[in-house]
Amino acid sequence: MFIAILPEQRCYHRFICIETLAKQVHYTYNTVMANLISILIGGIALILAFVGLVPLLGWTNWLILPIAGVGALFGLISSRSSGMYFCLIVMCICAFRLWIGGGII
Repeated sequence: MFIAILPEQRCYHRFICIETLAKQVHYTYNTVMANLISILIGGIALILAFVGLVPLLGWTNWLILPIAGVGALFGLISSRSSGMYFCLIVMCICAFRLWIGGGII
């Protein structure tokens, strides 16, 4: 396998553009980190959602929904979708608790 730096940044058969490869590695690293950030934010929101399940503390779910929404946005820009779906599940749990309590309790 030959390694060559082409001036036009095109990769041909049996040639690997080092700069293109570096861009792909950097892109993959950033998108995986966005997924990990999304899972971390979703985990924090889930722990806070358990506090919102306590009677008379349902109003905390109004604060948790935007936090999980930010986590879902980080999951949306990542290459994997697990963090986004995790945050959406946390948002559904909070919305269901708000629906049961009438939006306040």
